[in-house]
Amino acid sequence: METLAELTAAHRSGTLAARYPEVGRLLTGLTDEDLVRAGQLLAGLDGDQIAKEHPDVPQIRVSVTGNATLSGLLAPLTGELARHGLLLRPHFAEFGSYVAELSTPDSDLWSGSPDLVLCVLDHMAVLDEVPTPWRAADVASAIQAKVGLVRGLAEQCAARGGTLVLNTLPLPHTVLAQLVDHRSRAHLSAAWREANAALLRLVDRHTGVVVLDLDALLAEGIPLTEARLSRYAKAHLSPALLARYARQVGHLARNLAGRTRKVLALDLDETVWGGILGECGSENIEVAGTYRGEAFEAFQKVVRQLASQGVLVAAVSKNDLDPVRETLRTHPDLTLREDDFVRVIANWRPKHDNLTELAADLNLGVDSFVFVDDSPFECGLIRSELPQVAVVQVDDEPALHVERLLRDGWFDVPHVTDEDRQRPAKYRDELARNDFLQSFDSLQDYLRELRVWVRFGPVEAAEVPRISQMTLRTNQFNLTTRRLQQTDVTRLLDDPTASVHGIHAGDRFGANGLVGAVFLRRTGTDLEIDNFLLSCRVFARGIEQACLTEVLRHAAATGAARVLGRYRPTAKNGKVADFYARNGFTLLSQDDTGTVFCHDLTDISPPPDHIRLLTAAEGTTE
Repeated sequence: METLAELTAAHRSGTLAARYPEVGRLLTGLTDEDLVRAGQLLAGLDGDQIAKEHPDVPQIRVSVTGNATLSGLLAPLTGELARHGLLLRPHFAEFGSYVAELSTPDSDLWSGSPDLVLCVLDHMAVLDEVPTPWRAADVASAIQAKVGLVRGLAEQCAARGGTLVLNTLPLPHTVLAQLVDHRSRAHLSAAWREANAALLRLVDRHTGVVVLDLDALLAEGIPLTEARLSRYAKAHLSPALLARYARQVGHLARNLAGRTRKVLALDLDETVWGGILGECGSENIEVAGTYRGEAFEAFQKVVRQLASQGVLVAAVSKNDLDPVRETLRTHPDLTLREDDFVRVIANWRPKHDNLTELAADLNLGVDSFVFVDDSPFECGLIRSELPQVAVVQVDDEPALHVERLLRDGWFDVPHVTDEDRQRPAKYRDELARNDFLQSFDSLQDYLRELRVWVRFGPVEAAEVPRISQMTLRTNQFNLTTRRLQQTDVTRLLDDPTASVHGIHAGDRFGANGLVGAVFLRRTGTDLEIDNFLLSCRVFARGIEQACLTEVLRHAAATGAARVLGRYRPTAKNGKVADFYARNGFTLLSQDDTGTVFCHDLTDISPPPDHIRLLTAAEGTTE
């Protein structure tokens, strides 16, 4: 309530827009109801003013349409995006106009090239089209027709870019109850569920489609409708359900802005297991076999599930290291083992110092971290010293740990790739590389012994999800930070004037996989580098210089007169501002949108001598 009061005071004094970068911190920990109230205040601000005063705040353009009244979505949507440090730029279509808006290329819905298009449908989109009286077969026919319509709309939207967000249609009990025989109810329920399953499967047909399952939200006890709003305002989804829907959209928007988290840093005592290891000993901690132990075991299973999909799990505990390692290695009932962690840190130093050093070792920003601890003191300290870290505070009720960890979808992505699943192992290898580095007197000696190899070549269709994901998640070595959905990447592959080249790399410790991409475009006699990005895992090994050399050689061999490279500054890519200047390019132009550099191809430097370049014919050692 104190933070809501602070927001209200800033709104009344006219300073809320000026303080917008602080809003994410102020919204942390608010109840769902207070977050909606905060969203109401924020929705009244001038978005153009905020964008002008705070150009580093990512703007997410969201168009909203549907079959019913959706004005109640504005406040929670504004609050959810603000909570993640984003600025909502909304467009709400007219009531019930979703078919015309989605199917017309020049409609207002598509103006401004929205990042997200929300088509919010509810049960009345079907029920308004059945006769009175009706039978189960009438409703089944109507919902099948509606799914066919939505499938066609998704087909039309697929070529326009952005992400189309659909949802399943919950079936209210008040509809089933109008059928007096249970056989008809069963038939209608089956037909309705089959239609929703068909909606959910649209994600397999179109990479730019997301389908949110509202039934999963209703299973949490959220009401589907509020009778008076439904009857009198044609708002058929309850405010509580719209708020939870907005949270899911917030997760999508966060991913589009490159703010998906990568690291889950866990306290151990009373978080991963019950009890204080240093006081009760390994044999007496609670991990299974008791009510509390089973709750901790369930939490460990969820953490392991997240790790299997690419989340980097680390332990950050105030303990002595040897007993912690021994417990993780030998305790018979633990689900999480030492090998499930990319690093186990156990010492008596302040945890914010440990997190900062871990981020440096992983070559990630602390804004990639989610920190979980049961101590209010430790959580408060992290919020104070490292406000970029997402803090999940649990308490002495371990049965609630899972819900608190998952409620904000910190690690949500549109698509999990094979690279994601291999990420924890690759980062463990990366930490081994760092340890290897410490044994050398010079960086050059280290790089020579590391035996780095690089394969640079055209991207294949199977690599499109990973390329898209890198544009969405890579922030530091990302020269223009142009975010691309899978449909955008596919469009570039089909464009005869464009080409996308992938960067595969590895070394003596193993393959790093697909770690970067270069986006090229031919304009007359110029070859333009639209973007160049590289995973933070492989910085400073000469890989970027080797690939740039290959681009310049390719340009010269294909008759280009010069190569242009673009840099657009963001809050996180400052370390590559001089990348082109350091590699033989000269400044060509500079304005508010960024800088253009030029290479005349008269003097192309060779790749670093410690890099072994593989050709496509040589394949890969992955």
